[in-house]
Parts: sequence; structure tokens; C-alpha cells
Amino acid sequence: MIKKYIILTRTALLLALTLVFQSLRFIIPIPVFASTFLIGSLVNACLLVAVETVGVKPALLIVLVAPIVAYFQQLLPLPIFIIPVVLGNAIYIGVFSIGKRWNPWLRIGVAASSKMAFMYAAFSWLLTLIDIPSKLAAGLMLVMSWPQFVTGVVGGILASIIKKRLQLLP
Repeated sequence: MIKKYIILTRTALLLALTLVFQSLRFIIPIPVFASTFLIGSLVNACLLVAVETVGVKPALLIVLVAPIVAYFQQLLPLPIFIIPVVLGNAIYIGVFSIGKRWNPWLRIGVAASSKMAFMYAAFSWLLTLIDIPSKLAAGLMLVMSWPQFVTGVVGGILASIIKKRLQLLP
């Protein structure tokens, strides 16, 4: 029974931390492109720390809630964009979780590559169905391409460092 409370508490803390990181762009005046790398890396680290400390199912709760909050923060221009972000992050943590026995670099790289490939393909497809201004579409396609890989890898490196530090605690 106590283990369930520990998992619930850790999940709530990681969700809160994810949402705080996601909100940094409103607190710290950073250029949009730079904030994509900083905030994306921190959020990805939270997702992988969640997988490592509480498991995939609780991590999926964070994966679901974060893009919904991002939409309400007006970071996603349309609610339909929540779906590919949720699925891309679910793929990220799923591949990371499946690769437990892989080399850590391979595990992080394949997870980040899978997320990037899915997000790029999903947004490419969605933008053929939805009429939005071309400048906005180009910006979305840029953010959903190679920056997803970079933030996925950096998030994985941060998560590895955090996991090692957590193992030192009693």
C-alpha cells in the first residue's frame, strides 16, 4: 500500500516539475528557438526519469497532461496537435523502456530518433489536412524535426545523470 503512495507522490512531483519547466518560457525571456531546446530537454528528462522511477504507466499520465497544458498555454495552436505530441512522447518513453538491456547511448538515440520520426511524419500529414498560415506551418515543421532528436538526446543524458544521483540517496 505504501508503495502505491510513493509512486503516486513521485508521479505528482514529476508532473509538477514537467509543468514548471514547460512554463519557463513565460518566466525567463529566452528566444523561442533557444527555449525549444532548453525546455524540450528538461521535459524529456522528466519523462525518462518518470519511466525509470515510477514506471511506464505513471509516466504516460505526464505524457498526456503536459501537451494539454501546452495547448492551454497557447504553445500548441490547435487542439488536434495534442494528439501527435502525446503519441510522440509515448513512443519516446516506450522505446526507452523497451531498450533496458541496450547500450545506454543506443537506448537514448533510438528513443529520440523514433520520437522525431513520428512527430515529423504526424505533423507533415496533419498539415496537409489543416489550413494554417504557411509561416506557422513552417515553424511547426521545423520544431517537429531535428530539434526533437536533439532535445530527446539531451533529455536522455540529463535523465541518466539524475538517475545516478538518485541512486546515491538513501
